[in-house]
Amino acid sequence: MGGESIKVLVSCKDARGVIAGVTEFVASAGGNVIDLDQHVDVDEQVFVMRLEVERGTVEGSPEAFERAFAGVEARFGLKTRIEWAERPRRIGVMVSKEGHCLSDLLWRWRDGELGAEVAVVISNHETLRAMAERAGVAFRHIGVTPVTKPRAEREARRVLAEEGVDVLVLARYMQVLGEDFAAAWDGRAINIHHSFLPAFAGARPYHRAHERGVKLIGATAHYVTADLDEGPIIAQRTSPVSHRDGVEDLKRIGRDLERITLAEAIRLHVQDRVLRVGRRTVVFR
Repeated sequence: MGGESIKVLVSCKDARGVIAGVTEFVASAGGNVIDLDQHVDVDEQVFVMRLEVERGTVEGSPEAFERAFAGVEARFGLKTRIEWAERPRRIGVMVSKEGHCLSDLLWRWRDGELGAEVAVVISNHETLRAMAERAGVAFRHIGVTPVTKPRAEREARRVLAEEGVDVLVLARYMQVLGEDFAAAWDGRAINIHHSFLPAFAGARPYHRAHERGVKLIGATAHYVTADLDEGPIIAQRTSPVSHRDGVEDLKRIGRDLERITLAEAIRLHVQDRVLRVGRRTVVFR
């Protein structure tokens, strides 16, 4: 629903009456619920719910709505996030030399299907400057070496803040983010991994897959954490392959999967359809 709806995301220990309590409050504020999804994680005994409320039906200001909602939060022990969608989310993209994911995101953004605005591209190489600038997106080159990495990450964080970035996308950025950087963007940074995690994680995944004669390859989009490639998974895609496919074929198929999977994960995130429960996610499609 874009800017026409308010997203209310809640989580709590599973208990009776949460759905009724939240929806009754929304109704009392004049709000019309236009979409509702809920799930109980049995292992964690955690209840999660996502509501969309028609924006024009809510009485009073956002501040008044949230102050009043605090009573419902206290009653059920809710952790709540309310998104008013005042403007499109601003995306910062970090890349290295491979441009297939960046090219796809720029095309989707300019075609109006990404659901967010690409604000800046940051790279540790100059290779993709022309691609970003042709699309009208600011490009910042920040070189990284083992010695300069802490300084480079401070500079990258400064640029992201300066550009008002809401969501960070690692579109084949071939550097491991430091713990402080990852923590600062916890839950707001998305990485695309060139395999179906956890299988064939690490270096040269297509060569290893080819050596093993795999019949299925994939791509994984996940939230960034300090633990390399261990963040909660948002989206995954696979494709069948055969003995006739060489390494270059696997790379080509894999690049296509990466493009689609990364774009899907970004859309789910900016539409507030992803809720984290421990090391997993609940994705309301």
